[in-house]
Amino acid sequence: MKNTESDEPVRIQKVIAQAGVASRRAAEDLIRAGEVLLNGEIVKQMGCKMLIGKDHLSVEGRRVVISPRQKTEVYALYKPKNCITTLNDPQGRVTINDFFPQTSARLFPVGRLDYDAEGLILLTNDGDLAHQLMHPRHKVSKGYFVKVRGIVENKALSELRKGPVIDDRRHQRVRVKILHNVNDKTWLELFLREGTNRQIKKMFQKIGYPVQKIKRFQIGPIMLGDLQSGESRALSPKEIKQILN
Repeated sequence: MKNTESDEPVRIQKVIAQAGVASRRAAEDLIRAGEVLLNGEIVKQMGCKMLIGKDHLSVEGRRVVISPRQKTEVYALYKPKNCITTLNDPQGRVTINDFFPQTSARLFPVGRLDYDAEGLILLTNDGDLAHQLMHPRHKVSKGYFVKVRGIVENKALSELRKGPVIDDRRHQRVRVKILHNVNDKTWLELFLREGTNRQIKKMFQKIGYPVQKIKRFQIGPIMLGDLQSGESRALSPKEIKQILN
């Protein structure tokens, strides 16, 4: 935001995102959980708005501070396997927060990876950037290496290339190719422009090949590169610009 005060009411999800507290999608989850207070009252409506500089907003008991000059930070992180993509977990499991880089910025993950999946995920303190990356209309391509049980024949992948039907909804076309076979397993490379819950597992299960491993190696122009499990690196201003373009 250019100003810390405004005469125009702004949706609370947008304020939370622009303050770097969470993405808009995560902000909606926080509202549903009753963790967002406006002027001391629990926010119950998703479309609720506020006046910047006049109303007071808090999330999970912490006051939301609107900074007019927040520097955008983006990191690439190698999410380990058996780690959930949330900032905390009531069950006490390992979370992605345990691997965040040391920075004064309040970071949150852009999107998700399954608990037992591993690989590249982006972290940022910029809610608007996260929203752009996750919104379906931007069609940000994501690359994965996938290991399945069974020897996959190329013709079996035709349904995925046409656009798999999952949970009675047709999804966008999948770019997929067979890399190699190891014993009775097949490694494949695939690219998605959307990523619904457990999509990779569901679409391979449907064609008869249970997924055994998922590793994401690319998001848009950003590659996992030489990062090892749990490691991260800051993206350069040039890379951030490439993402937005």
